[in-house]
Amino acid sequence: MDIYTAIESRYSVRAYKDKPVEDHKLKRILEAGRLAPSARNRQQWRFVVVRDAETRKALVKASEQEWMASAPVIVAVVGLTPNETMFCDVPTDPVDCAIAIDHMTLAAVGEGLGSCWVGHFRQDQARKVLGVPDSAWIIELLPLGYPADEPKPKNRRELEDVVCYDRFE
Repeated sequence: MDIYTAIESRYSVRAYKDKPVEDHKLKRILEAGRLAPSARNRQQWRFVVVRDAETRKALVKASEQEWMASAPVIVAVVGLTPNETMFCDVPTDPVDCAIAIDHMTLAAVGEGLGSCWVGHFRQDQARKVLGVPDSAWIIELLPLGYPADEPKPKNRRELEDVVCYDRFE
């Protein structure tokens, strides 16, 4: 599958088949995240792979996203340096982790899997479940698995509505 097909095919999967994710596929997805660029090549992230059913249930409770319970894998993407910023004053962890997550979501499509970015969770509860120290932040949760639903048509603004040239309009 080429990258443009993966981009067009990716959607937010909120229902998963009761089928485990094979180790080799999961490893390729995680490798895609590892290879993502980061500010100053810091690579200040951890990918906490959760397969244990009880731990996944605890994350579902922390997120109040009941549909996540059907995902056989949840990857918590953790930024390790929440107080660092880029030269432009933008925090590095959310940007770096978002790039890694996006690489993983596209790799998942290439492996025949689906995913969904989840930012709706209680940070303190999720940290406790995963043993993440207070010095780090869980940026997103990424459920992974075989889709049990069908994609809906994408509703995206026209390119002309989101692109301007040479100056902000």
